[in-house]
Amino acid sequence: MFFKSKSSKPQNRIDSLIGSETRIDGDLSFTGGLRVDGRVCGNIREEEGQPSTLILSEQGRIEGVIRVSHVVINGTVIGPVHAVEYVELQGKSRVTGDVFYKTLEMHVGAIVEGKLVHKDVANVVESESVVLAPIS
Repeated sequence: MFFKSKSSKPQNRIDSLIGSETRIDGDLSFTGGLRVDGRVCGNIREEEGQPSTLILSEQGRIEGVIRVSHVVINGTVIGPVHAVEYVELQGKSRVTGDVFYKTLEMHVGAIVEGKLVHKDVANVVESESVVLAPIS
């Protein structure tokens, strides 16, 4: 009755760090917790079936599509953000692109140049399977 499913829990630890002087060109996939203090030019996604947390610090920048369970943004994102569970937009966050979320926390000062789209879990899974379906 009062128990949450294991998949809805965000990661409380950071397993990987992209430092402030680091730039990565290319797509990333990860499990656990990933903190980005540097710059990523490429898409970021969690491994399938592994709920994960992405944290983008104030000096961090991501240019690409983000697909994770939980995301905390305080830097700059150019591209859409797809979160199965939770999005937190902190005061210094700047998102140019649509934000898809189940639960949203938006602090004073956060900027979104795009749409905020509420999705329940069924809609997120359905929309991703449509996008990923092979063309015959």
